[in-house]
Amino acid sequence: MPYDHRKILTRAGARAAALTGALTACAAVAGCGAGSQSATPRTPDAKATRSPATPDTASAPTPAPAQALPLAGRTIVVDPGHNPGNFQHSREINQKVDIGTARKECDTTGTSTNADYTEAAFTLDVSHRLRDLLKAQGAKVVLTHDADRPFGPCIDERARIGNSARADAVVSVHADGSATGNRGFHVIVPAQVSTGAADTTKIVGPSRDLGEDIARHFARATGTAPANYLGSGTGLDVRDDLGGLNLSTVPKAFVECGNMRDSKDAALLTNAAWRQKAAQGIADGIGTYLKG
Repeated sequence: MPYDHRKILTRAGARAAALTGALTACAAVAGCGAGSQSATPRTPDAKATRSPATPDTASAPTPAPAQALPLAGRTIVVDPGHNPGNFQHSREINQKVDIGTARKECDTTGTSTNADYTEAAFTLDVSHRLRDLLKAQGAKVVLTHDADRPFGPCIDERARIGNSARADAVVSVHADGSATGNRGFHVIVPAQVSTGAADTTKIVGPSRDLGEDIARHFARATGTAPANYLGSGTGLDVRDDLGGLNLSTVPKAFVECGNMRDSKDAALLTNAAWRQKAAQGIADGIGTYLKG
């Protein structure tokens, strides 16, 4: 249908008149102008005024606090028995030092298998594995040496390292050199000693707890039995003639992981997979002790 221009113009004029009347009434009654103090200000659109770089904190999830590692805040000293360089420094390691109850050689070369796999090499390998396992649980780990010195340290210095670190536990890693047919592991803990520079009064009980936990977990992890030649099947041996124990002021134990002079034990000690199990057993024992 064709448009009637006259009707369109008439409607437009009516709308314009109505709008003019409304604005006039608003100004007279309420003061609709921008300068009116009685006008209610318009709330700005929050989405329009937010900076694009501002994160939407209301909708962002709150991150959960990180769970503390089980050995966080603990200090553990790992003492690899002997030093690969001791063989070249017999004069130095034969010098005697005070262990409280007597004077003994600074250190020894340690033993070896019949195929010349040395105790020093074994203890360093297991100690590295043990260090890594403990650090993964959050512990601070101190090695008494890392074959980074010509020989030693001497047994009295090894004790001082643990004492100075204020260690929660010290474990000295060894392997025995007993007769063929003598098999199994054992853990050496300190006897009650109070002579000269030696006083184990405060650490006898905690050290035994540490030793028992290590013995139990070592057997479980490695599948090996406690020594059949000492300790009456308990896997524990109490001694008062070791400077590393006598001079310690913090809980400490020695782990003799097996007998290098027995061919069956030697087959285990020279196996890398078994050494990892040995390290795991020691780590589990330390962890159990420290967790109470």
